[in-house]
Amino acid sequence: MTNRTQTPTLMIQGATSDAGKSVLVAGLCRLFHSKGVRVAPFKPQNMALNSAVTEDGGEIGRSQAVQAVAAGLKPHSDMNM
Repeated sequence: MTNRTQTPTLMIQGATSDAGKSVLVAGLCRLFHSKGVRVAPFKPQNMALNSAVTEDGGEIGRSQAVQAVAAGLKPHSDMNM
């Protein structure tokens, strides 16, 4: 059996498309980043028509791109699998 360290995870859920999840997560990313916590946004599926092009040539949801910047990261297509 290997010794694994568990990484704390926080999931934000909402019942509607306009519940404010993206803004809340961007604020949490900024807060945690400012306190020295390594944080990265992730969204398993992006249904939005608006996307941002990443440096790796992929696309990411605009809200995930904003969240990445709030977390002090460059947006990457892996954040939007």
